[in-house]
Amino acid sequence: MVRDDLRTWLYVRQEVDWRDAREVTGPIRGRRDGILAAAASRDKPGETTRGDGLRAAWQQARTDATAGEPLGFRLLQEWQKLVLGLPEVPFRTLPAFAKEGRERYGLSAETPLLFDACLAESGTPHLPLTARAARLYLDVCFFHPFDDGNGRAALLALGFVLAQEDILLDEVGPIQIRRYADDPVGALSLARIVHTLAVAAERRNRRFEGG
Repeated sequence: MVRDDLRTWLYVRQEVDWRDAREVTGPIRGRRDGILAAAASRDKPGETTRGDGLRAAWQQARTDATAGEPLGFRLLQEWQKLVLGLPEVPFRTLPAFAKEGRERYGLSAETPLLFDACLAESGTPHLPLTARAARLYLDVCFFHPFDDGNGRAALLALGFVLAQEDILLDEVGPIQIRRYADDPVGALSLARIVHTLAVAAERRNRRFEGG
């Protein structure tokens, strides 16, 4: 059988007890915008064009979060157009590969519909916000919907779900380390990382205001 790490992720996704994640509630505003900092890290000395797409997409994602827009593929697609500076960014039409070819994400006629359903689940309140944000990030990573920029798309999606609850992380680096489709422990660990980053952002903000 041909390896399909998307199928593996969908199995892991069901097996993880996401209820074990700790809840966090807004408002939480970090002293800086962590996603803008991630965009700045893409810039080269003396020029900012490499990060401009992510900056523009994040501005739009925050606007959409404030407006209460539901997350679906079409919304993610609009952000990705800004990320890549392209007029169209369709759902991929071939199996995708990542991690130097070590992971392969399959494709069937149902894949785009299943992805949209997973995106919609990020808005259901029956799980802690940290779990929904982490699961959504991994959904985007392992569905790998676009030909390019899926890591940035995943970060935007996570930031969007948190922004809907008025949470702005000041650090996102630990979220962006390499993740694997067959790792249930790592999946739940990501939810715990989101919680830790949110609590730390709130603590730093309080320290600044108190000082």
